[in-house]
Amino acid sequence: MAEFTYITLSGDKQVNGSITAETREAAIASLRQQNIKPLKVQATKTKRGQINIGKPKVKLRDLVIFTRELSTMVSAGVPLPRALSTLSNQTPNAFFKEVIEGLTHDIESGAPLADAFAKHPTVFSEVYVNMVRAGESGGILDEILKRLATQVEKDATIRKKIKGAMAYPVVILTVTIIAFFGIMLVIVPKIGKIFKDLGGPNAQLPVYTRGMLDVSNFLAGSSILHHIPLLNKTPIINHLPNAVLFIVLFLVFLVYLRRYIKTEKGAYQFHNLLLRMPIFGEVIKKIIVARFSRTFSSLMGAGVSVLDALDVTGKAVGNKVIQRELEEIAVKVKNGQPLGKQLIESKNFPPIVGQMLSVGEETGKIDQILVKVADFYEEEADTVIDSLASIIEPLMIIVLGALVGLIAASVMGPIANLSKQIGN
Repeated sequence: MAEFTYITLSGDKQVNGSITAETREAAIASLRQQNIKPLKVQATKTKRGQINIGKPKVKLRDLVIFTRELSTMVSAGVPLPRALSTLSNQTPNAFFKEVIEGLTHDIESGAPLADAFAKHPTVFSEVYVNMVRAGESGGILDEILKRLATQVEKDATIRKKIKGAMAYPVVILTVTIIAFFGIMLVIVPKIGKIFKDLGGPNAQLPVYTRGMLDVSNFLAGSSILHHIPLLNKTPIINHLPNAVLFIVLFLVFLVYLRRYIKTEKGAYQFHNLLLRMPIFGEVIKKIIVARFSRTFSSLMGAGVSVLDALDVTGKAVGNKVIQRELEEIAVKVKNGQPLGKQLIESKNFPPIVGQMLSVGEETGKIDQILVKVADFYEEEADTVIDSLASIIEPLMIIVLGALVGLIAASVMGPIANLSKQIGN
């Protein structure tokens, strides 16, 4: 993300402002969404000697604390500029401090709080901004901020559980890959030389041992790219081991895959694949249902219309497949179809969500009922994630043990046989 400054007209006066966006075009588009017509937009110049490493971020925990404390001060009748100034002095995050100072400046300039939040999309999501806007228009900003803090906290808890469940398998998998390449490139060639010295070039070795030696020779051998006429004249290419080549190609593949996933088509296909994955797909669906229920509940409780709530919630669930389905449902709801019935017929939402929503439509308590649905599916997701962690850990140990056992059998068996032959 980059910081951009802009100039716009407010009546007969020029007004300066700033916004964070990926590119200048994205900054202009974001401003137009806020009904701001910029006369000039340019990137903020970095001070000489200043070094920016990585993208500045605001932790979810800091955002939760900020939201709760702002809600408390608003409930107590503290003016927004003073409340924001107090929070700015309290936060330990330098980047977040700058963001809050920018919010304070915008509020003192007469901008609504939601519009001030919208200028920092990397910190405040679209759901966050829309809920604050609904709270301002409905005069219930303090209550909305409390709902937002709970929602952000729930999202942070789920993310933490997923990261915790996947940390051990990722570490084991990484160690296994590094150990595999280390063994194949360093240890196995020496073992192959021992076999050759003991039994000669025609020594009879088990199939799995020969396979291990072939893999090792291929990975340690010169790059297969030297067979390509355009590349065989490059000394580096000719002497590049195949193992290094495969690692480089794999990294290049990951970079291009990541770029493709960021496109509209790529994101849709990737999210569709995630939903269809065994076991993990079910976990993702439960998390999406919980996020949909809590977000939609909060928006409805804030007085947002059903169509606007569907639009915002679709962008908040984090899955393009679900977002497109909610857009199609919104069209049918606009034509007079009940929302609950559409969710019952959905391919991705469990029927209970549509049934509970139908009850909410009949009783006028959609927000209260959906909160219970969100609590239920969050508990379901937590249970499945904990179960996955307890299943994946022993599976990874078995895989690592099998790899070590295969290598040991490939080495020790032939050595024992060759030793007997030499003894005889």
